[in-house]
Formats: sequence, C-alpha cells, structure tokens
Amino acid sequence: MLKLSLEAIEVVDAIDRHGSFAAAATRLNKVPSTISYAVGKLEEQLGMQLFERNGPRIALTDAGREMLREGRWLLGAASDLESRMRQIATGFESELRLVHDSLIPTQSLIDDVRAFEELRCGTRLRIGCEALTGSWEALREGRADVVIAAGEGPAGGGYQAVMVGSLDFAFCVAPTHALARVMRPVQRGDLLEHNAIVVSDSARTLSDRTVGLLAGQPRIAVPSMTAKVACQVAGLGHGFLPRACVEGELARGTLIELQTEEPRAPEAFWLGWKTGATGQALQWWVKQLNRPLVPALLPRSA
Repeated sequence: MLKLSLEAIEVVDAIDRHGSFAAAATRLNKVPSTISYAVGKLEEQLGMQLFERNGPRIALTDAGREMLREGRWLLGAASDLESRMRQIATGFESELRLVHDSLIPTQSLIDDVRAFEELRCGTRLRIGCEALTGSWEALREGRADVVIAAGEGPAGGGYQAVMVGSLDFAFCVAPTHALARVMRPVQRGDLLEHNAIVVSDSARTLSDRTVGLLAGQPRIAVPSMTAKVACQVAGLGHGFLPRACVEGELARGTLIELQTEEPRAPEAFWLGWKTGATGQALQWWVKQLNRPLVPALLPRSA
C-alpha cells in the first residue's frame, strides 16, 4: 500500500506555502495538533524527515522539496480530474478561483459572493488577491479561473477579457513634503531627490511592472494601495494615487495634488478568463462581474 496520499501531500504543501503548522491548519480548516500529528506520522511511515525544525522555524529537507516538486503536479492533476468529473455530471466545477487586484477590497465583492452561494451549486469558491501583474500571472499559470486585473494582459493570448472600468490618478504629497514647496509643475529632476512610494508587484515569473518610476529613483515598496496612501499622508514619499481613493484626504488637506510635467495616463481594469473555459460557475461569474467595477468597488476615505 502506498504510504504517500494526496491528502498528505496537500498538508506538506500548505505548510511550505504558508510557513508554519498553525498557518497550514488555518488554510486547511484543521487544528494545528492534527497537522503536526499528520506530518509526524508521514515521516515515520516514510522513514525520512520532510521538515527541518529549528524552534518555531521550519524548512523543507531535500526529500521534502523533491516530494513537493512532483507532488504539486499530482495535486493539480487530481483537482483538474475532480473538476472535470463534476462538470460532466452537473455542469458546475468543483472549485472556482477568483483573483482580484489588491486595489479592490475583497469585502466589496460580498454581495456577489452571497448571490453565488445562493445558487447552492456545490462549487467551492476560493478568492485570492494579487498586485499589478500578479493577477494576470495567476490566470496564465492556472492559479485563477477568473481575474479582475489592472493593466492589459500579457502577450501570447490564451484568455478573453473585457474592460470593467478605469482610474484617473493624481500626483500627491503631504503638505509638509519638500515637493509641496515647488511652485511649478514637478519635473523628473525633482522626483529623483525624494522617495517614491510604490506598490510591490506580486508576479513571480512575469516581469515586474513599475509605473511612473525613473531609473535610479529612491523608493519605498509597500504591499498595498492602502499602505501607499498611509505612507504618503505621513510625508514619507510621493507618487500617483487613484483619485477616487483619496478624495477625502485631498478635501481635508492631508494630501495635496501637484501638477507634473509627465502626468500618469488612466489605468484600465479588465475582467479576464481562460479561452475555451465552459464551466457554469465561471460563466456565472463572468456574467456577474461584467459591469463597471472600477472605481465602484474601490475603498473611499470619508
């Protein structure tokens, strides 16, 4: 009898992806003691260690890395098989993976999620969040079935997309920032003297996307637009911000808008999905989200 099951591979995969037994337990809806026991039992059965343990820190051994190298392919193949079988039987996929750009709060999709759950179709919904090119990469690499993504998709095709809105941007600084004292449109040379605040691109394999940055420009990279706004309000740097998100800050004067020699063009947002995908859950989500999402779903300051 095989000692290695798909469930065991899934546990090891979750630990590696999320960094701890506790985080893996949360991801898999189990208690940490169950995860710890499952790994210990698996290592005992295999006669080898899969993780090196150094206090609270854990890392895969060479054997563990080799297991996941093939094991993740097996998990993906099993998931695809399950989805195809279920789709043949009911027309609905076993799982639907929706990934949205980090600019959009997940909670803004709650009404859509509620409407989908009311179908009682049995499709598990998994929602993820990526920044900039990361959403397109998730679609291209099969980690997402449908995405709400910023900017145009990568070359090569293989997907369909419809525009679901666009954003205007304002170049903003805190009133105490040195650039606020420049009495003319801000020039390239002015920008090079101060930190730019940028949102990190979450893409792993596609080229990182940077918008409005100059070569050699000092910068502070942050994980989200919320963090970018907070840093600029605090006077830590400058940058373009979605006008719809900072109307409150501009009205209160905690941010001021400056004119620049090189304004930023509006940013298009797209709803994208794989060409040829026929699952009914995907079709439902494409129909549901094919509407003006941006800036309607964006957080707005009071």
